[in-house]
Amino acid sequence: MHKLDTLKERLAPSDRMPVVFLGHGSPMNAIEDTAYSRAWTRLGESLPRPRAILVVSAHWMTRGTTLVDVSAMPRTIHDFYNFPEALHAQRYPARGAPQLAREVTSLLASHHAAEDDSWGLDHGAWTVLKFLYPEADVPVFQVSIDMTRDLDHQLEIGRTLSELRDRGVLILGSGNVVHNLRAVNWSAGSKPHGFALEFDALFADRLTERDFRTLADRKGLGSLLTMAHPSVDHYMPALTIAGASDERDELTFMTDAIELASVSMRSFVFHAR
Repeated sequence: MHKLDTLKERLAPSDRMPVVFLGHGSPMNAIEDTAYSRAWTRLGESLPRPRAILVVSAHWMTRGTTLVDVSAMPRTIHDFYNFPEALHAQRYPARGAPQLAREVTSLLASHHAAEDDSWGLDHGAWTVLKFLYPEADVPVFQVSIDMTRDLDHQLEIGRTLSELRDRGVLILGSGNVVHNLRAVNWSAGSKPHGFALEFDALFADRLTERDFRTLADRKGLGSLLTMAHPSVDHYMPALTIAGASDERDELTFMTDAIELASVSMRSFVFHAR
């Protein structure tokens, strides 16, 4: 029996869930009252309650495989340095979804997927989840990004995962549409770099037109992509969410500011019409 048939048997049909991409930015958003943390809280209040959450975070990168976390109690990973102790003390004690995660591993078999029980929830996941679902009462698990594959691979991953939307699973991507830490300007009120504004606007325009081919064309994006993303890890989750959407969806943008001159906080949601 195909693994999707198993999923359909175990998870009753649901109204089609939205898919969400959040620009997570600094881990400090997890403990500070910011425009972003407030927006995530409002979003959580508006989203339908999922049966489980599948997270694709910029901070779980693998090579040659797509790993799926099957742990029963995902650990809270503090994958950052030189931040206050109050941030390191944060915990997000949500349960995992081992059975569903194993079925997702099979669903992604053609993408060299494998089970993993050592990861947990990195800060790309828990810093936003604590505002979306503050009670940590929805099962959650992560799927890694295979950094050996090109951009269109993440579109394919999203398309494969999209079937879960009709079974009550919220697919959440977490990264940044522009993420160049080498070009950060720490000065208060610093103006966005031209390349950051240009790439962010291009992304929003092409996403609106559902021109995903352009967004996944590394050669065509050329030096602008390289400037916006010296490494594409924070870009990949946005492509996953784009791939999980379809023509029936309505696109909504939120929190589209550029922070520190070179980090786009643009977030977006695809809702079924």
